[in-house]
Amino acid sequence: MYYSSIIVDDEHLIRSSLANKLGSCDSVIAAGSSSNGVKCLEWLEQHFADICITDVRMPHMDGLELIQHINEKYPWMSCIVVSSHDDFTYVRKSMQLHVVDYVMKPVELSVLQQAVTVTVDRLKRSRKDKAAAIFMRKISHQSGMLERWVTNLQTLQEDNMYMLIVETLEMLEGWADGQYYLLNELSMVWLEFVLEEIRKYRVDVQLDEYIGESLEPYAIPRERARFVFRLAAVGRMEEAARQMLKAMRQAKGRSSSRTIDQVKAYLQQHYAEKINLQDVADEVAISRTYLANLFKQETGNTIWGYLVAIRMQRARELLLTSTLKSYEVALQVGYENSIHFSKLFKDHYGLTPMEFKKRMHSTS
Repeated sequence: MYYSSIIVDDEHLIRSSLANKLGSCDSVIAAGSSSNGVKCLEWLEQHFADICITDVRMPHMDGLELIQHINEKYPWMSCIVVSSHDDFTYVRKSMQLHVVDYVMKPVELSVLQQAVTVTVDRLKRSRKDKAAAIFMRKISHQSGMLERWVTNLQTLQEDNMYMLIVETLEMLEGWADGQYYLLNELSMVWLEFVLEEIRKYRVDVQLDEYIGESLEPYAIPRERARFVFRLAAVGRMEEAARQMLKAMRQAKGRSSSRTIDQVKAYLQQHYAEKINLQDVADEVAISRTYLANLFKQETGNTIWGYLVAIRMQRARELLLTSTLKSYEVALQVGYENSIHFSKLFKDHYGLTPMEFKKRMHSTS
């Protein structure tokens, strides 16, 4: 994504030179320029910016006073000073105002590039830290949203992802509370959280760096800032969802048959016990919803249908080879309610357990 800067200097040639040099700096554009601090503040009233690159001595309002106003009114911005004055008073005051760097004129390209790189790194770090702090305060109330992401990814519901992303955006925007520039970092923190969750299911993916097409290299009017940052966050989440779905498909192809074999073995071993879907899901370390869908897709049967078939087969063996009564057989295969067991057996074989036993023994 691009970071927008405004250049402030009372010399037109210097402003032009700095703007040209910024063209060689990655991810930073010269979105605007002003001849003094007053005009810069007027520009900032109408446009969004991340970085201010300013001279110190200018008419009407000097650079240090400008930085003071920026710190108070636009605290998300970072500032770089460019000056032909190496007076320690200016340098000290600049440092007190938390400028990133104090660059001497004439400005060398390499020096400017270094200052801009440090500034961008600081912006990324501070915004990510702020987004992470917001995330930690809010996430405990949003476990349902995380579960929906994991379910959609595990069951490869690509068609549902866009609406889920839009709902996630609305959630993140509520967290940002008007600080729209944080939507990028909030979406990154959210995606990292989702990634950590799906890695529990043996799926790993490294998200590629996303460059938002919506953040085009020109000045962002303030009234469009919300739209621009929302669009960038949606783009980031869509791209990440595509990469995660791709990784999920690959992992599914490798592990689905192994997972089904594990489930079948577990049911064969524990059929006589009280079993619920969560027990089976825990055994293979995937979510209940994903497991249910995967088993149905791979076998054509539900987990419960498969379990009932195992129990009915074992019940039939007991009826044929033992003197156990119907309710005793029911207990042996995991049913405390013998009436329910008899109904299931009849559904499966067309006869009640006792009818089956009498018929088989009479034919023998």
